[in-house]
Amino acid sequence: MSDWRIYRGDGRPDPNRLAARPDAPGWRQFDRIAQTRAESFQPPPGVVEAVNAALYLRRPVLVTGDPGTGKSSLAYAVAHELDLGRVLKWEINSRSTLTQGLYDYDALARLRDANLRRLQSPDDQPDLTAPEDIGRYITLGPIGTAFMAGGRPRVVLIDEIDKSDVDLPNDLLHVFEDGRFEIPELVRLQDVSSSVSVRTSDGQPVQVTGGVVRCGEFPVVIITSNGERDLPPAFLRRCLRIDLPRPDIAMLRAIVARHIDATNEAELTALLQVFDEKRQRGEMLATDQLLNAFFLVTRGRTMSEADREAIEKILLRELDAR
Repeated sequence: MSDWRIYRGDGRPDPNRLAARPDAPGWRQFDRIAQTRAESFQPPPGVVEAVNAALYLRRPVLVTGDPGTGKSSLAYAVAHELDLGRVLKWEINSRSTLTQGLYDYDALARLRDANLRRLQSPDDQPDLTAPEDIGRYITLGPIGTAFMAGGRPRVVLIDEIDKSDVDLPNDLLHVFEDGRFEIPELVRLQDVSSSVSVRTSDGQPVQVTGGVVRCGEFPVVIITSNGERDLPPAFLRRCLRIDLPRPDIAMLRAIVARHIDATNEAELTALLQVFDEKRQRGEMLATDQLLNAFFLVTRGRTMSEADREAIEKILLRELDAR
């Protein structure tokens, strides 16, 4: 008899059912997700060498591979091992622009606050060019924050660059080559003040002089791509490229062992066989699907064979299946 079901679909309320639920898997405990991703990452051959070359040359790393092969986890692994703080992540979509990665200027908030001040003091018109006024409405993006880092570099994860507009890779290239960018809203204030305090994406105040953000220490830039479209040759030439392969059975077993106490070898072997057979048939599967399935079937709860088959069907479903 199955006793693993918390929700049973019988329509009968029972507040005690949820109490039997086990703790969340490590990769779903939000206070330690970054650490879990970092510690569980298994670098395939060539990855360590490529990252070290990028560290020496101050070049971005372009990581390609199928979904679920650990492309973005590489950034967390580097940040964790080198103690470089929180990863500055920029998730790319078709509407992403270079400016979003550099800084954000909240013009609407500034206008709203100015209108409120006028209503409160109609005879006292604020000076909207004052640096202490405009700096409150500017927040540096992931790249801008990394450029302002002093001493030790920050890790910037630019996730899924192939989803971007066709011009974004080359726009990024120019910023990384120049090591600087301008904030036009601050450049126009040079006659009023040469230095303006703005916030980083970490919420820390920093001073921007002359409206120009200059790179103090080139960040560790990890750019991921699913290979959905070709990237410009000029961009590729300036990146160190890594192609992450699909993890083999031995690597999958090691990844599971890092995430979960994989003492139930029989269960793990059975799931690995199903997972690998599906991949051999050309189905696209991600490693975290295997982790999810193994976590469920090894929680010490009674699960019927029919339940196990249902779990495998749900959790090991092909990613690009219609």
